[in-house]
Amino acid sequence: MRLFVALTPPPDAVDELWTAREVLRTDRSGLRWTRPEQWHLTLAFLGEVDDATLEDLTERLARVAARHPPLELSLGGGGRFGDRVLWTRVRGETDGLRRLAASVQAAARRARLPVEDRPYRPHLTLARRAGAHTDLRPAATELAGFAGRPWTAEELHLVRSHLGAGPGGTARHEPVVSWQLGLRGA
Repeated sequence: MRLFVALTPPPDAVDELWTAREVLRTDRSGLRWTRPEQWHLTLAFLGEVDDATLEDLTERLARVAARHPPLELSLGGGGRFGDRVLWTRVRGETDGLRRLAASVQAAARRARLPVEDRPYRPHLTLARRAGAHTDLRPAATELAGFAGRPWTAEELHLVRSHLGAGPGGTARHEPVVSWQLGLRGA
């Protein structure tokens, strides 16, 4: 099964960001927007994971969750990865978020899963380019003033991605296992 590890913002943070996205004046025809019910902060993309590896991975991720405290985060601003991805920044306890992501990635490596070796950049993907010539700069600039309220990330999620199984041929995400952050001995 195709898996990733993530944190999910609470419904009020999602609503706040959805409202900010709705007021963008940018032409949206060249963008494929992610659905709000699937917004998440990816800590590690794991790709295809077999059942035997899944058992080892879940034990390791349970230990990771127990060792890391809940994090005070917020969403705000806008940015882009070239003209491919439009995102909003994650603010707050980002050092703790980076440590959590590093621990998740280390757990995946110990479970013998390949993990990308690049610096973690906390963000939430809002849209991807749908056309060949989409300039994301105006949308990123319009999101610059967005500042969401703080929220507490309390759970770590292992999520299955069903490619093409969502509305309009998008991916459908299904939580596999979730763990409370900071529950030592759990």
